[in-house]
Amino acid sequence: MLKKVLVKGPALSRSGYGEQTRFAIRALRTRPDLFDIYVFNIPWGRTGHVSDTSEEIQFIKDSTLKTQMAVDNKMQFDVSLQVTVPHEFEKIAPVNIGYTAGIETTRVSPEWIQKSNETTDGLIVVSNHSKKVFEQTKYDAKDRNGNEIKGWGLQVPVEVVNYPVALAEPEELAIDFKTSVNFLAVAQWGPRKNLDNTIKWFVEAFADNEDVGLVLKTNVASDSIMDREMVTKRLKTILSEYPDKKCSVYLIHGELTAGQLAWLYEHPTMNSLINIGHGEGYGLPLFEAAYRGLPLITTTWSGQMDFICKPNKKGKLVPRVNRVLYDIETVQKRAVWKGVIQADSKWAYAKESSFKNALKEAIEKKTHWENEAQALKNHILENFTEEKIYNDFVTTMTGWMDDDVTDQEIEALFSSLGE
Repeated sequence: MLKKVLVKGPALSRSGYGEQTRFAIRALRTRPDLFDIYVFNIPWGRTGHVSDTSEEIQFIKDSTLKTQMAVDNKMQFDVSLQVTVPHEFEKIAPVNIGYTAGIETTRVSPEWIQKSNETTDGLIVVSNHSKKVFEQTKYDAKDRNGNEIKGWGLQVPVEVVNYPVALAEPEELAIDFKTSVNFLAVAQWGPRKNLDNTIKWFVEAFADNEDVGLVLKTNVASDSIMDREMVTKRLKTILSEYPDKKCSVYLIHGELTAGQLAWLYEHPTMNSLINIGHGEGYGLPLFEAAYRGLPLITTTWSGQMDFICKPNKKGKLVPRVNRVLYDIETVQKRAVWKGVIQADSKWAYAKESSFKNALKEAIEKKTHWENEAQALKNHILENFTEEKIYNDFVTTMTGWMDDDVTDQEIEALFSSLGE
């Protein structure tokens, strides 16, 4: 019998959680013999909406209407899959599964743990870093009677399902790079992504080199004109500190299609993708660039560790990236977010000298890093296929679902065996 699965998440949002919701729907759609899919679309901050007319988006819209009719008729769902931050989890169905990007620091908030324990049967996260932090975070708490509880933490299982490779045909952008060597940064402009230092240190490293450029694809929260003006102002303020710089900085504001990003990753002048953010739940731009064969300059900490490593001849997993050294220190005060990012949590701080050395080495040892990137690309294309990852997701889901079998189903099974 088909399980009625309600997928609650920002299914039509152009955001990380939006893509995560659509991935979950794709995975469930591979098993029409198991799942009857319903979608409850929720807004996601100030992010824009997906506007394409693909079959997938039409399916989501149709499923949303189907859900409304089901709710109006007071239909009971068998399973809820909730794609959001954990403090928004709720009991909706007999079985409730939380699917979150996880955490980029060393500590999960008590609100996330409490909500997960009270409302879910299990969590799915996108990286082993997130799983480890969820499982290892402990607090000294009190129960409802005031009794102290030492080492209180997550009490439901948590499993990892990575993202799969999703190849798209490159779509050319109307942009002219005048520099022959370019580095790409793809990130939202906020405290975690460390873009201010990325730009400053890049310009300082190549201040006297007119052949080198930084391609900065970013926004703060949306594709709006106001957002673009804000980003442009921030960039101009930083660059005003370097009036004599010879290197170039190109700004690409807002959202791009998968094909346009692919065109950037594969552009013949692109040397490396750079990411010295403080932490990643997974690091989707790093992943996408890696399976396109673009060398990576990044730290070896947090979510990206699931895919930037490849076994060596002895079978040991070794990062195949141009490493930036880092220190693990307490998050900045301006990054603290009540109920999400804890004031006592920590994350990575890239070392300035190491980043600048990596940039220079990316040019000086270009062939070496291209070979490393090709090896990593082959590893990802072989081990992160849609078929494998979708199967992992479905297997994890069904492991937490009610396996009760009716007498009629048992009778039908034996009848089929007798035939």
